[in-house]
Amino acid sequence: MSTTNPQPLWQPDPQRIAQARITRFQSWAAEHHGAPAEGGYAALHRWSVDEPETFWKAVTEWFDVHFSTPYARVLGDRSMPGAQWFPGATLNYAEHALRAAATRPDEPALLYVDETHETSPLTWSELRRQVGSLAAELRALGVRPGDRVSGYLPNIPQAVTALLATAAVGAVWTSCAPDFGARSVLDRFQQVEPVVLFTVDGYRYGGKEHDRRDTVAELRRELPTLRAVVHIPLLGTDTPEGALAWDTLTAADTEPVFEQVPFDHPLWVLYSSGTTGLPKAIVQSQGGILVEHLKQLGLHCDLGPEDRFFWYTSTGWMMWNFLVSGLLTGTTIVLYDGSPGFPATDAQWRIAERTGATLFGTSAAYVMACRKADVHPGRDLDLSRVQCVATTGSPLPPDGFRWLHDEVREDLWIASVSGGTDVCSCFAGAVPTLPVYIGELQAPGLGTDLQSWDPNGEPLTDEVGELVVTNPMPSMPVRFWNDPDGSRYHDSYFDTYPGVWRHGDWITLTSRGSVVIHGRSDSTLNRQGVRMGSADIYEAVERLPEIRETLVIGVEQPDGGYWMPLFVHLVPGATLDDTLRTRIKQTIREQLSPRHVPDEIIEVPGVPHTLTGKRIEVPVKRLLQGTPLEKAVNPGSIDNLDLLHFYEDLARKRA
Repeated sequence: MSTTNPQPLWQPDPQRIAQARITRFQSWAAEHHGAPAEGGYAALHRWSVDEPETFWKAVTEWFDVHFSTPYARVLGDRSMPGAQWFPGATLNYAEHALRAAATRPDEPALLYVDETHETSPLTWSELRRQVGSLAAELRALGVRPGDRVSGYLPNIPQAVTALLATAAVGAVWTSCAPDFGARSVLDRFQQVEPVVLFTVDGYRYGGKEHDRRDTVAELRRELPTLRAVVHIPLLGTDTPEGALAWDTLTAADTEPVFEQVPFDHPLWVLYSSGTTGLPKAIVQSQGGILVEHLKQLGLHCDLGPEDRFFWYTSTGWMMWNFLVSGLLTGTTIVLYDGSPGFPATDAQWRIAERTGATLFGTSAAYVMACRKADVHPGRDLDLSRVQCVATTGSPLPPDGFRWLHDEVREDLWIASVSGGTDVCSCFAGAVPTLPVYIGELQAPGLGTDLQSWDPNGEPLTDEVGELVVTNPMPSMPVRFWNDPDGSRYHDSYFDTYPGVWRHGDWITLTSRGSVVIHGRSDSTLNRQGVRMGSADIYEAVERLPEIRETLVIGVEQPDGGYWMPLFVHLVPGATLDDTLRTRIKQTIREQLSPRHVPDEIIEVPGVPHTLTGKRIEVPVKRLLQGTPLEKAVNPGSIDNLDLLHFYEDLARKRA
C-alpha cells in the first residue's frame, strides 16, 4: 500500500497547522510534561501511548478539568478490562458542559433546526437555568446518584437539557429515538430499570407527523420502576394523565447544583445494535467521557468557542452523545431533528449553510447518496464557514473523498473517522495538522495504541489485520449493565487476545501512519485464504449507476465449500440482466480480485440495516446458513423486518 507513494488529496497550510489547538497543546506539553517538541503528530502520538499517565494528566491540565477531590494517581490499574482511571478524584460532567455560561451567557449554546429549516437558538445562560430547574425537580422526585433516567426523544434541545440535568444529579442517562418501536425500546430500557421517562407525543419526519402516544402508553405499562413520566408536547397534545409537564419542571430560576461523583461513576448507558440477542447495555463513566471527549473534540476536531458543530444524528446513536459533548469545548452545537434528505437530498448541506457550521458531520452513506443524486453543494450554497466535513457509520469510499473535494471545496479538511459505541469515541480519524489521503483515515487518536494484528497477535504494517487497542482508553466501558461477573464484557472484546481490546474490524495501518478500514472482521470474505472486507466490494460495485445498494455475504458450507452471493438493490427503472451481471463481475475482477467475484448476483427488494443505518451482514449470513429468523436476529434492531423474510425464503428454497 505504501509502495505507490500517493499524493495527498489535501494538505493543511502552515498557518492552519500553527493555529491548530493540537499544535499549541504539543508545545505546551513539551514545556511542562516532556512531550516531544519536534516530529509533529507522529512523535506526539508515540509519546501519548508510551507515557499514558503523563499524557492524560496533561490533557486534564490543558483543558482545566475541575477535580473537586484530587486524584491519587492517573492510572491505578492498567489491566484491560478493569483499568482504574484517576482513583480518588471527584468531578461532574454537566458542570464542565455548562462552563461557557459564565463568560458568554447570551451567546447560543444550542441551535435547533427542524424540517422547516428555521433556526431557534438557546443561550448558554438559558440552558444553564433550565438544567438547574430540572435537576432540582429530579431531586424532589427522589432521583439519586446512580438512578437511571431515560429519554424517548428526538434530537431536540429538551433532550440535551434532560441529559445534563441527569448528570448534574449524578444519575445515569439513557435514550432511544422515537422511531424505535416499543419492543426495541423495552429491550434496552427494561435492562436498566429507569425511574424517570422523558417522552414526546410524537415527531415529524419526511414532512409527516408520527403520533407516538400509544407507544408511550405501552412503555409506561412495561416499565414498572418508573416513578415519573415527563411529557414534551412536540405535536401540541395535552399532558396525559399521571404525567408531568416539561414547562413546569423547567420554569424555575434555580442555580444548578452539581453532584461531585467519583471519576468512574456512570454517566450514561449506550446500546450495541443488538442484531443478535439483547443489545449490550454499555456503561461509560462521567470522568472517562469528559477527558476522552475533551481530547477528541478539542484537539482532534479542533473545536472551540468560535465554532459551530453540526452532526446529523438521532438520540439512539452514540454520535448524539458525542455531539452534546461539543459543549465541553464551549462550542455551539447544532441539533437537527428530521429526515436527512427532506425536502431534497441536499437538506443537510442547507442546514450547514443556514447555521454557519464550521464542522459538519454526516454518514458516508449520505455523501454517496449526494454524489448519486448529482448534488452540487459548493456551487449552489455558501459553505465558506465549513472547515471540516467528517463522516462515520461506515468507511467513506474513495469516490466519496473525491466528491467532497470536487463538489464542496478543494481546500476542505475531510475527516473519515472510525470508532465505536463501545468507547463513544474514535479510534482513528481527524488530525487537523496532517494530510488527507483518498480512502484513508488520517491517523490513530492520541492516547490510543491502535494496531493491526494477525491471528497470532503479531503487529502488521501495510497488511490487513484485526483492529486492536493495546492500552486502556478512559472511555472504555466501566462495565455492561446486568453483567455481574463481567463475563459478557470480557467475551465481547478480550477473548481473542487476552488483555487486548479486539474491536471486530479489519484494518490496515500504512507505513505513513494512516489507517484504512475494510469492514467488520466477523463478516469477512475469505476466498481461498484471501481475506477482503465487504466495504471494498460495496465501494466498487455501487459506483455503477444502476445500483442503489448492495450486500455481500460469504457463507461457509457444511461440505467445506464457500458460497458468496452478492445481493443488489437497483435504482428505479434498472434491470438486472446478463449485461449488468457481466459488468458487476468485471468491476470486481478488475478493481479488486478475481477470487472475490460473487458466485451469484441476486436482485433484492432492499438491503436491511440496523436502526443506526449499518448494513446487516452477520444476521443475513446466519439466515442463509439455516438459522431461524427469531434466532438469527433481534427483530427490534432492524429498520425493515419485512426485508429479512426475503432472505429467509431464499435460504429455505436453497436448502
